[in-house]
Amino acid sequence: MEALKVLQSDDHHDRQRRFEQIVGKSPALKTVLEQVERVARTDSTVLIQGETGTGKELIAHAIHNVSQRWGRAFTKLNCAAIPFDLLESELFGHEKGAFTGAIQQKIGRFELANKGTLFLDEAGDIPLALQPKLLRVLQEQEFERLGSGETHKVDVRLVAATHRDLAGMVKGNEFRADLYYRLNVFPILVPPLRERREDIVPLVRHYVDVYSRRMEKPIEYIAPDTFAAFTSYRWPGNIRELQNLIERAVILSNDGVLPNPLPPLCQSHNERDSTVHCTLQDSERTLILQTLNETGWIVGGGAGAAARLGLPRTTLISKMKRFGIARPGRQYNAQVLSSSPAETGAPSS
Repeated sequence: MEALKVLQSDDHHDRQRRFEQIVGKSPALKTVLEQVERVARTDSTVLIQGETGTGKELIAHAIHNVSQRWGRAFTKLNCAAIPFDLLESELFGHEKGAFTGAIQQKIGRFELANKGTLFLDEAGDIPLALQPKLLRVLQEQEFERLGSGETHKVDVRLVAATHRDLAGMVKGNEFRADLYYRLNVFPILVPPLRERREDIVPLVRHYVDVYSRRMEKPIEYIAPDTFAAFTSYRWPGNIRELQNLIERAVILSNDGVLPNPLPPLCQSHNERDSTVHCTLQDSERTLILQTLNETGWIVGGGAGAAARLGLPRTTLISKMKRFGIARPGRQYNAQVLSSSPAETGAPSS
């Protein structure tokens, strides 16, 4: 694993340990981590912005690890994953009997994060009705649990993250301006992977090492053409997409050689050819087709496509239906088999 070395100092090894999960050496990433160093030792609120899959949670962890709170709790909550009627309870807690189904007292994330850091992911999804209460706890460091009039004081450092345009949401009356300004004390923009291409090769090596060890499938060789395809691809899903594709490639590897999991359309894409668009869905469909061809369209069993892909048989069948994949007749050829759903006339999801 290649970890970015940010600053040379007496506590160099300690800092390297705190950034150990952040892989890369690009100037864009170095700028981000320098911002982390600057803000971490304060208690200022940080707003991490960036596309989905860029590693915003890792940056939040780095802020906590470099801060004076690093030995305390790092508590996180994905605001988009919690239903509206439960989000307030998740944040502030509730007393027994506060609402139907509240059969016991619940401690909220702010209390759990006391003296530590609270990471609110997808903060742009916090409902408008709940935003004044969040603003109050940020300003006053106090709140009440649902069903209680008792005020609780906390000492929490807040780090928020979003892929949404909060400034635009403020203009559209979808997000409170006062809360936006309170969150945006110190903004950090995490660059997409296409703007830090120097980091792609280290990231590939890192995830190959992770998954080859996990699956006990040593990878001894990655072809230069495979690296070239990775570095020229635009990665719309960013690091998360790269991670998933590497995991799939390790599953499909034979004889210690990492196969290229990108379909031909993805491999030919470059910055000048903006008309070519390839997604993780295209890649997954192509890999399923390739595996079915290699196994003679045998789905189940130890030698079937499902086993080779590391999927349950029912899951593979479901994916085949979703991608419009059916055993081809004689009129199909290799070119058709590598095409996208739209090109074959099959339904796409």
